[in-house]
Amino acid sequence: MSTTENWAEELSEAILAGFDQHYRLFCNYSKQAHQGFLEAQWRFLQDIHRERVDLYDEQVERCIEHLKQNYGCMNAERWQNVKQIYRERLLNHPQPDLAETFYNSVFCRLFDRRYFNNEYIFVESDALWRHTKLDRGILKRYEVHDNLEAVILKLLQDMDIGLPLEDAHRDVRHLIHRFSQQAPELAREAKPYSIDLIITPFFRNKACYLIGRLNFEHKTLPFIVPILNNEQGFLYADTLLVDSNAMAIVFGFARAYFFVDTDNPLAIVTFLLQLMPSKTRAELYSAIGLHKQGKTQFYRELLQHLAISDDNFVVAPGVKGMVMTVFTLPSYPYVFKIIKDRFAPQKDMTRQHVKNQYQRVKQHDRVGRMADTWEFSKVALPLDRCSDSLQEELERVAASSIEREDNQLIIKHCYIERRMIPLNLYLEDKSNIDRQEAVLMEYGQAIKELAAADIFPGDMLLKNFGVTRHGRVIFYDYDEIDAVTNCHFRTIPKARYPEDELASEPWYSVAPNDIFPEEFATFIFNDARQQELFVRHHGDLLTAAYWQEVQEDLNAGKVADIFPYPQDIRLRRF
Repeated sequence: MSTTENWAEELSEAILAGFDQHYRLFCNYSKQAHQGFLEAQWRFLQDIHRERVDLYDEQVERCIEHLKQNYGCMNAERWQNVKQIYRERLLNHPQPDLAETFYNSVFCRLFDRRYFNNEYIFVESDALWRHTKLDRGILKRYEVHDNLEAVILKLLQDMDIGLPLEDAHRDVRHLIHRFSQQAPELAREAKPYSIDLIITPFFRNKACYLIGRLNFEHKTLPFIVPILNNEQGFLYADTLLVDSNAMAIVFGFARAYFFVDTDNPLAIVTFLLQLMPSKTRAELYSAIGLHKQGKTQFYRELLQHLAISDDNFVVAPGVKGMVMTVFTLPSYPYVFKIIKDRFAPQKDMTRQHVKNQYQRVKQHDRVGRMADTWEFSKVALPLDRCSDSLQEELERVAASSIEREDNQLIIKHCYIERRMIPLNLYLEDKSNIDRQEAVLMEYGQAIKELAAADIFPGDMLLKNFGVTRHGRVIFYDYDEIDAVTNCHFRTIPKARYPEDELASEPWYSVAPNDIFPEEFATFIFNDARQQELFVRHHGDLLTAAYWQEVQEDLNAGKVADIFPYPQDIRLRRF
């Protein structure tokens, strides 16, 4: 064997060892999350979530440093054999999809973009087509005849999460009650039928989620059972969620990532995709904490979509931002956000500050109210698919972030997230007039849940929130966020003299972190009816006392109960 072949063998082995080390650490976080759930250590779960978000980049950099120290010159031409050898090593690897992405990350940080093609990296995945058959090892099947209550009881007991159920028979009755409410066809379907359950529980925040499906002769019915810790040594089933839409909200892009201890994430994602066909592989990889794999999969899905569509990238509709310029492909449900070269005068911040804020959100518990993003560097888009108006806009406000190479527009740095309808446009749409009150209630609830998670949005204008296809209101402008506990909420002092209220300057001192909630409605709303509806349902947000009480809870270490389903379906209420 030649020296070059030896070098390529050793290099591929070193990269795979780097990935294996990363995935061991990744799974260890899931084990820690399981233990944290059993011990009701909610702050600990938030801490390890932040750590895990940074894990991937840390391990890639560690691997690169090892390669540089031990394998000398990093010449891309010498890597032509490395990918083939690495590919062969993945034929029997348990996580070939993730290992491909790790290889791509190492290579792309070492070499110029001109090598980013399938000859050198895994632009196309070998793993996905080689592992299309679902591994039944992730599931356990239960046959149902006339013994549904006994089957559900056994299902709960088999999971053996680590603490006993508070009242197993009560929980079974409640679950069957929810099934009868949400799936009346259960009583009509011919027996026998079966239940498939993922044998690995999903942990996030204060809940453990059991995920499965009912298999009838002609259809399937997905379900989720959230299990909660009563913090007294017992568990209980909090509710039952049935159907794909309910599941999609639990796996929504505005929530923190799950902890799932599995050797086969590809099989997990494939099964979840069957339960939630409205989701993509990219979104589901991200949902189970593999956000770098989600990013890789997103780019593959984008390339596939570009191949079968013919519309152009255009400037996104809505009020233009002072920090970001935003564009979209109308046929694809995502937006691309680029930091502008220069900010409006009232935005006293740096480019790095904006990047830090986006990373802060990724590390935070997003409580279903802040959009997740994929951060990309060197994104190549077909130049002939970028509208003239978009190219003119990018040249005008973000010229340092773009360059042209052959027939491609290269975006040096951007954030990509799910497209929503900006809340201001939603409220202006006459066809949504009957939904105004409901969506304004959602808007206020979003602010309250963000506050409970120690996030003060800063700029609460309607244009900085979006409405999802499920009617949920999500915040997506992060440059001015701060911790609620860092803010000083005040009531405006009474005027000393009548002339004070007419003066152009306030008659009271204002420190940089002073916030006066009673001013919110005036700044947010131009429409009197919308303001009245908001105040009717969320007038407490306009008082300093409300925010001060939230601060007291946060400073006392309280972690709020915010679950991805309505209060009125929680079984604990029975």
